[in-house]
Amino acid sequence: MTSPKGASPIASNKAGLRASAVRPVLVLASESPRRKALLAQAGIEPDAVRAPAIDETPQKGEAPRLYAMRMAAAKADAIAANWDWAASPALILAADTVVACGLRILPKAEDDDEVRRCLTLLSGRRHRVMTAICLVASQNRKISRLVTTAVAFKRLSADEVESYVSSREGIGKAGGYAIQGRAETFVRMINGSYSNVVGLPLRETIGLVKGCGYPVS
Repeated sequence: MTSPKGASPIASNKAGLRASAVRPVLVLASESPRRKALLAQAGIEPDAVRAPAIDETPQKGEAPRLYAMRMAAAKADAIAANWDWAASPALILAADTVVACGLRILPKAEDDDEVRRCLTLLSGRRHRVMTAICLVASQNRKISRLVTTAVAFKRLSADEVESYVSSREGIGKAGGYAIQGRAETFVRMINGSYSNVVGLPLRETIGLVKGCGYPVS
């Protein structure tokens, strides 16, 4: 059967997605609303969002940068393993953001006490925010990048810490804070990518997906 003149041939994968033959399906291996919003800011709308189920426990003595890169790769691999590559080309984009103070990996705060401990540790100190990006472009092609931003907090008063804890803004955030919210007032210095601290370094991410054939206007 011949396609009508001017129509683009399409392919479908087992997830029911359809992709143009001239560009791959873009799958975001993260349910983070911040990462999706950052991509939208750059004019990118993922064709699908998948939440990888992986163990995110750091290994004993694991350096923050190695942990971030391992997590991003594990997230991408978990989605890629179940993708029907023969049916549809895809770009599977995963990322992991780590807040580190020295060699210490700060947690994704699960409760008020963890937010309080993170802010107390970061008060008046400099720390690093590292985001590892992993892009799986085929069964045999995987590309990774690591972006680091240095951030310094002013010295926080007890009232500032408790007010932020009460806002609940830091729950679920690496390092117990969200720079795009009230915590931006804590920042004394930032050196590097701001979007990296939010959760996805846009310049590097756009460069990766464009380099793999995804059109970004």
